[in-house]
Order: sequence, then structure tokens, then C-alpha cells
Amino acid sequence: MEIEQTALPGIGLKHEFTTHAGRRIAVVSHRTGRRDLVIYDRHDPDRACEAIQLNDEEADALVELLGAPRIVQRLNALHREVEGLVSVQLPILEGSPYADRPMGDARVRTRTGASIVAVVRGGQVHASPTPDFPLASGDVVVVVGSPESTTAVADILSNG
Repeated sequence: MEIEQTALPGIGLKHEFTTHAGRRIAVVSHRTGRRDLVIYDRHDPDRACEAIQLNDEEADALVELLGAPRIVQRLNALHREVEGLVSVQLPILEGSPYADRPMGDARVRTRTGASIVAVVRGGQVHASPTPDFPLASGDVVVVVGSPESTTAVADILSNG
């Protein structure tokens, strides 16, 4: 799928694409932080028939609704393509040595070769968390690697 990016001087940035059914959709990201979801007329792709303003909470909810299932689908597709690759979901339990600490403190990739690709907290998916992302009790960490390396990550997150 091709996504067109257009600078809107004084406004922000517009990302547009055409759906499989031929509908044009855009997201306008304003410099102020506001986002507009724009749906174009089916018969006149230059005429917006609907523009919906989204506040931060609404934009985050839309990303969550659309993004979380896609992450799972992509991981499943990757498993089919790469033999020996698994993904596991590991809870950060109360008493974990890494609860309330930055994820990088665990040095998961360095110690095991596995990668933390997402953290699920309160129903929200935080994809590609950086080493300074703070882990918390109740989080679910999504780890990708070999069966052995993901088992080692589970041990690290439980015991240190």
C-alpha cells in the first residue's frame, strides 16, 4: 500500500492512502497536535465528505483498536516465514526485579538475543518500546526470539 505524505504549510502534515475498495482516507496532523481523520467522496477524490477531529485520547484509542490486532497478525505471519522463531507474552508480576524500572535495565537482548517488541499496559499496546520505557507490575511484555531465548527472558523478568 502506498501512503502519500504532503506538507501543509502553516498547518502540519497529511498522510493519505486509497483503500482496497477505492476510498481515499487521510490523517491530517496539525502542528498544534490536533488530528483530523478525513474521508473523501467516492466519486470525487478531491472533495472531503467527512472530517472528524480527534483529540489525543481519541487518536490513541483509534490507534489501539487498529494497531493491536495488526501487531499480532504480523508476528503470526513472521512465525510462518521464519522457522524456530516464537513470540511469547510474559507478565511482569508483583515482585519482579524489573517492575518500576526502565526496560533496558534487564538487558534482555544482550543477555539472551531475544527482543521485546511490545509492552501491553492497561489494554494499550506500546510497540517498539525504548530502553528507557518503565516496566510496571501488571504489564505484559511481548518477546520474540528462539524458544530458548524467550524462556531465558521469562527467567530474567521473574528472578533477575
